Amino acid sequence: MGHYVFKLPDLGEGTVESEIAEWYVKPGDRVEQDQHIADVMTDKANVELTAPVAGVVVSLAGEAGDIIAVGSELIRFDVDGDGNAAASEVAPAPATELKVEEKPEQAPQPVEQKSEPAAPVAGGRFVFKLPDLGEGTVESEIAEWHVAVGDVVEQDQVIADVMTDKATVELSAPVAGTVVSLAGAAGDVIAVGAELIVFAVDGAGNAPSVEASSPVVAANPAPAAAQAPVQQTTAPAPQVAAPVVASGEVLTSPAVRRRALDANIDLADVQGTGPAGRIQHEDLDNFIAAGGKLAVAAKASGKAKKTGTTEIPVRGLRRMIAQKMQQSKRQIPHFTYVEEIDVTELEALRQHMNATRTADQPKLTLLAYIMQAVSKVMGEFPQFNATFDDTNNVITRYEGVHMGIAAQTDDGLKVPVVKHAEALDVWGLANEMKRVSDAAKNNTATKDELTGGSITITSLGPLGGLVHTPVINYPEVAIIGTNNMVERPVVRDGQIVVRKMMNLSSSFDHRVIDGYDAAQMIQRVKQLLEHPATLFI
Repeated sequence: MGHYVFKLPDLGEGTVESEIAEWYVKPGDRVEQDQHIADVMTDKANVELTAPVAGVVVSLAGEAGDIIAVGSELIRFDVDGDGNAAASEVAPAPATELKVEEKPEQAPQPVEQKSEPAAPVAGGRFVFKLPDLGEGTVESEIAEWHVAVGDVVEQDQVIADVMTDKATVELSAPVAGTVVSLAGAAGDVIAVGAELIVFAVDGAGNAPSVEASSPVVAANPAPAAAQAPVQQTTAPAPQVAAPVVASGEVLTSPAVRRRALDANIDLADVQGTGPAGRIQHEDLDNFIAAGGKLAVAAKASGKAKKTGTTEIPVRGLRRMIAQKMQQSKRQIPHFTYVEEIDVTELEALRQHMNATRTADQPKLTLLAYIMQAVSKVMGEFPQFNATFDDTNNVITRYEGVHMGIAAQTDDGLKVPVVKHAEALDVWGLANEMKRVSDAAKNNTATKDELTGGSITITSLGPLGGLVHTPVINYPEVAIIGTNNMVERPVVRDGQIVVRKMMNLSSSFDHRVIDGYDAAQMIQRVKQLLEHPATLFI
């Protein structure tokens, strides 16, 4: 039998590392070829990894949340045949601690401790390394393991989820085998190419076999036999009769009573620490220092002070969102332009089209019309449909409009992309927007559906508020934000009338977008939305 080391593959688009989102195998598992063994996450998508060979998982390079570099060892298998790894490449399995029961009456004896492998090693080892998940990712976080050490997995079995700064990726076992080790725990960051999981597999695998460690004899003898504990019996202290206090009367001195009366303090509220609960001057001092009557009032009202804290590890998608937002705000000089739009006619058109739509047509929202308006004006203002590589100082403009739609999911913010929005009508835009948004919310979106955006639209729907300052989806240069629609009085032809108004709050990268150009572009979008018939010309 041999050992097979599976390294994190290059997942495309410049990714140099990926995060282990979830393991679906563990050391000791037997996996089949093409079995789903893990999910890894790049900064764009969740990627399922499958076992390249059949065998037994020997070790995993990390746990869910760890970041693995592309080309690093991800998982090891024991496989039939020679595998792809030499014997010298496999580290010995960890020793199992041997517990020795102490017997007080026995003489001290040296204790022999034997080192045992973490998983069966009859066969080869396969090391699976975190693959390259694309788009420049150099590391990924282990989001979740689906396997544990000792599990037998099949090839292509989902073994882990890893997370990049864009999506959660499922990693599957490249081989069948038994999981020997995992490289980290959920939340750990693994570099692309780093060892993620090791399998024991039938055959040679891709890593060398591991010989059991030689028995180790303890250098120091066991401690001398402990003597039986001697129970010490202490005679009970003589009981002192507590002073008798009349019912409802507080035990204290006249001086303390006078002081409490002068301070308007009810001694029934003061905790005494003297003999039999006697209230002393120190107790009165402590009561006043703690807030006195205010503290009593708070206690009586049930509004006690809360002092607890909760520490929440920032992991998975939340950590990726934090990193992307920090990158965008740190590297992009934002400026925001706000304009109000009269959507009275547009809303009337929307309601009419929804009332007359066919069964196979989706329900239209204002967002579909805004997408159509933005994609329409991108031909006139190509500098907005672009990305900026600030490392190489290159602006890339796109002929196709690939519109990101910021979507709130149970896992956090995701930005699925509607590709070629310029080629879709309002019905097609509504259909595609719903499809990719549902996929993002259900964690079924592909990497292609979560990457490649050229401009983004963000909407909070009825929670949109009056104005907001959206953060650009790096490396894009513009983001269009919609606010909620409200009825308010406006002046039209010298008359005060009630109209349905909505603000657009849009942010731009001031390195490549000038304020005048941004104003022109938004005014053109406004013109289309306020005269909705022009959207269909």
